[in-house]
Amino acid sequence: MFTWEKIKGLIPLVIKFGIAGVIAVLIDFAITYALKEKLKINKYIANSFGFCFSALVNFFINKYWSFIDNDPNVVTQLLKFALIIGIGLIINNFFLWYIHKKRNVKFYFAKILAIFCTTVWNFFGNYFFTFAH
Repeated sequence: MFTWEKIKGLIPLVIKFGIAGVIAVLIDFAITYALKEKLKINKYIANSFGFCFSALVNFFINKYWSFIDNDPNVVTQLLKFALIIGIGLIINNFFLWYIHKKRNVKFYFAKILAIFCTTVWNFFGNYFFTFAH
């Protein structure tokens, strides 16, 4: 159960998670842009590569900085993280496709909106599953 004290205690964690997320988004956009615009790879494949690589970087930032987690079972946590991120990738690509194709929103703006849709899932999935103690 969430109490006001517990919610207040989450604020620094949410801020750190957000900063880690901004770093991941920058990496994601850089890779997606390079693959899509420079190498002419399909936009959804480029998005998936950008998303997955940035997620890996994001795992280590969140493990050691946001959640300050010293669990030695890094492989187990990485597999849990991969599950959460895998579901997040499906959510992300669905919203990207829907916003871009069905709502005619420009690709990179649709990508930003899709990231916002995915962020809530990623935070709570990692909070309650990957880094839960």
